[in-house]
Amino acid sequence: MKKIGFLSFGHWAPSPQSGTRSAGDALLQSIDLAVAAEQLGLDGAYVRVHHFARQLASPFPLLAAIGARTSKIEIGTAVIDMRYENPLYMAEDAGAADLIAGGRLQLGISRGSPEQVIDGWRYFGYEPGEGQSDADMGRGHAEVFLNVLQGQGFAQPNPRPMFPNPPGLLRLEPHSEGLRERIWWGAGSNATAVWAAKLGMNLQSSTLKDDETGEAFHIQQAKQIRAYREAWKEAGHAREPRVSVSRSIFALVDDRDRAYFGRGNQSDDSIGFIDENTRAIFGRSYAAEPDKLIEELKKDEAVAEADTLLLTVPNQLGVDYNAHVIEAILKHVAPALGWR
Repeated sequence: MKKIGFLSFGHWAPSPQSGTRSAGDALLQSIDLAVAAEQLGLDGAYVRVHHFARQLASPFPLLAAIGARTSKIEIGTAVIDMRYENPLYMAEDAGAADLIAGGRLQLGISRGSPEQVIDGWRYFGYEPGEGQSDADMGRGHAEVFLNVLQGQGFAQPNPRPMFPNPPGLLRLEPHSEGLRERIWWGAGSNATAVWAAKLGMNLQSSTLKDDETGEAFHIQQAKQIRAYREAWKEAGHAREPRVSVSRSIFALVDDRDRAYFGRGNQSDDSIGFIDENTRAIFGRSYAAEPDKLIEELKKDEAVAEADTLLLTVPNQLGVDYNAHVIEAILKHVAPALGWR
């Protein structure tokens, strides 16, 4: 059994070819797709977070709205760039969204990815400390966030407060019990996956990572997952961790699918640079008739290692078509692979 969710970047473009022409369209359609996915029996609805882009940005109003419209599906991010975040304010927003959703939030965070602007976090008022990189700053914000989610009091109360206080130091409110165990780290390297394990975060691994061995993407990603699980075991955490991987997977079951994805031009890994010093490997996409798709996915070592699979969806093709994409995987592919 494997949990399966969708992952939407929430792209929008003001053009006649797009079914998602405004930020409002992207937000409202994301809610509608989560509702449709829950009805189809999907396990999760996840959104990407990108600043300064025509994509989904501030996630918490959207997560709360999805939580209010659904009742079972997990609701998450993959990922929030912690370089941009005030971790205390974020803990309040996350607690509120999780309470609205009844404890279904699965929050993916990370140090971030390549951006639309240069050092965008500076515009949000954040600067790395002396001797720090922006990645160090993002990980530092994450550690503060994790600490305050534990719900321990840390703030000295006013002796003459406007409203009565409980005894002792005060914590952030609203506090959502259990959310701390539902935080995931989006790791781009083996080292950051190990770091996440030591801190007790679940692991999200996407369709790109640092090219550390020159091997095929799925092999490198599987090794990253194994290193993470070994570090988790060594850290002595009481619970079992969760691991997700992302994939673009399309079952070609009708003429629309073949027109959109039947050309097969993304069936190999690719190499690029996410910054001037970091060589990265980008995983292939999968698009084929169901029987062939099943055989190809059987060879993906990282998908086999993960307990959760996030299917990236082409959100600008509209809610109905994306529901069809999800249903085709659940009906024609997942059972044969033991995911259902």
